[in-house]
Amino acid sequence: MNRERALAKAFVDLADTYAPQFDPLHLFNRLVHSCRHLLRVDAAAVMVADGRGTLKTMAATDEEAAFVELMQLQTGQGPCMDCYRTGLARSVPDITAEHEHWPHLVTAMTDAGYRSLHTVPVRLHERTLGALTLLSTGTAQMPRDDQALAQALADAAALSLMHWATEPRHDDVTTRVQSAIAVKATLDIAKGMIAAYHDVTVTEAGRLLADYAAHHQISLADTALALVTRTMDPALVPATPSR
Repeated sequence: MNRERALAKAFVDLADTYAPQFDPLHLFNRLVHSCRHLLRVDAAAVMVADGRGTLKTMAATDEEAAFVELMQLQTGQGPCMDCYRTGLARSVPDITAEHEHWPHLVTAMTDAGYRSLHTVPVRLHERTLGALTLLSTGTAQMPRDDQALAQALADAAALSLMHWATEPRHDDVTTRVQSAIAVKATLDIAKGMIAAYHDVTVTEAGRLLADYAAHHQISLADTALALVTRTMDPALVPATPSR
């Protein structure tokens, strides 16, 4: 698939809120994986803020990227935190130069093999909902065209979120975001249940759940909720991917 078709598909996928499997879990996963595929980056992660302004990681392309986000959340410092607070994109072409400002983040990134970072706000018009983080193993400034595309993808995801809710009457931004965070929390519990049942890692449990939901053409959010509320037996989720 050439770049133009890949771009078109990425935006269509982010906008397709009528798909039977659509939920915020798929939305944010599509966002980070589209960024890694379309931009010159090695990993991506996205955070959104709850009603109290506390950021929560919603999706990441890999565990190392999720850990970089977690380090910023725990310390309350880092370019992603600044991006969310100011609503402005932030670039760090060489993270090692920032050791004095963010020592824990620099250590986390270099240990994971990342050397540069770019972050853009996830925003709905003028309102900032969170931040999208893009990580690279090399030291370089992200090209301007890639920066603009990252922002466009983040904006598209924010708009799509406003077309989803657990209940149709909920049309305010705070409720939509809070509902998405609640769904992510439910998924984390469900992944723990599957990990314990099949004696696999949490990451592998997430893959098994996503595969089950896709195979049965149901949303990942509904699958996770059924497990957590005990209306679905963990044994129904096979230990190996469906073919």
